[in-house]
Amino acid sequence: MLLNSKNALSAEISPSKAYTKYEQGVYFLDVRSQEEWDQYHIAGSTLIPLDELQDRLGELPKNQEIVVVCRSGHRSQSGVTILQQAGFTRVSCLSGGLLAWTAAGYPVEGDSP
Repeated sequence: MLLNSKNALSAEISPSKAYTKYEQGVYFLDVRSQEEWDQYHIAGSTLIPLDELQDRLGELPKNQEIVVVCRSGHRSQSGVTILQQAGFTRVSCLSGGLLAWTAAGYPVEGDSP
């Protein structure tokens, strides 16, 4: 029986690991609403609200690693599932979301929570 590698690759990553990936230029996908994005977001991240993600998969790079982010980490888990079901294999989500990111002191554009 083969191991399901998708589950291993979709693990949540800590804010510190996410920041390292951010510094390396990994693709960050924000799945919050437009209103939440307008308040604050990670510079250089791409906004595709979770309820639009299924219809906008063609906008995402299949050949790059993607870190999915949201406010607290719950919607990003759903985003990872949608991406995996569409054939994306190098996806993870930010544990604790942007709340954990900003609590760790990592930068955002706008007014952090």
